Formats: sequence, C-alpha cells, structure tokens
Amino acid sequence: MSDVDDYLDALDHPLREAVARLRGAVLGADPGITEHIKWRSPSFCHGGVDRVTFRLRPRHLDLVLHRGAKVRADAASFVFDDPTGLLRWPGPDRAVLTLEGAEIDARTPVVVDLVRRWVRA
Repeated sequence: MSDVDDYLDALDHPLREAVARLRGAVLGADPGITEHIKWRSPSFCHGGVDRVTFRLRPRHLDLVLHRGAKVRADAASFVFDDPTGLLRWPGPDRAVLTLEGAEIDARTPVVVDLVRRWVRA
C-alpha cells in the first residue's frame, strides 16, 4: 500500500482528492482486496488476481473491472448482472465504468456494490 500512498501523494490530477476517496471505498468493499500500482494507477486484487484497475484520464477516470491479466478460458460463459446500466463491456471478461467530477462521490455507493459483487463473481 505504501507504493499507492506515494503515488497518490505525487499525483497531479484534477480528480486527485476524489480518486483518493474512491480508493478508500474500493478497499473497503471486501476485506480480501489488496492494492498496487498498474497502468500508472491504483489497481486492486482479490485472491492475488487483479480485478479492478483505475485508468486516469485528463477529465475523468475509468474503473476497469476485469477477471485478471489473462483472459480466462471461460470468458464467454462469464455472466455479471449490472442492474445499474452504467457498465460498458469492451470484452466478455471486462467492464468499464466511467466517472467524472462530482459524479465520483455521488456514485461511490454504487461503485462499492459493483466491486463487491465483481470480486465475488
């Protein structure tokens, strides 16, 4: 976690504070979640497998929900219910949630629920 703390301390991004708050919410979504830096952003693991990665853009952030660095053999049979309708699906094993500005704080409870269900799927 210290590498993530150092990363966030040095982060020069307009959403820096919201990213820090969202990071805390994601970490609190499940006691098995750990973190490190991937793609020059905070990334979260569950059971040692990357499952959620921030992708920082100039004016927004993407939260990429994935099933690990390698596509699983069962990717086509993976099913995840998104009652929010907020996720885009660029592939059968990953979804992307895009958040902008104040929307980050407003959607944090939804993000926590999605992350909790995603790491358990």
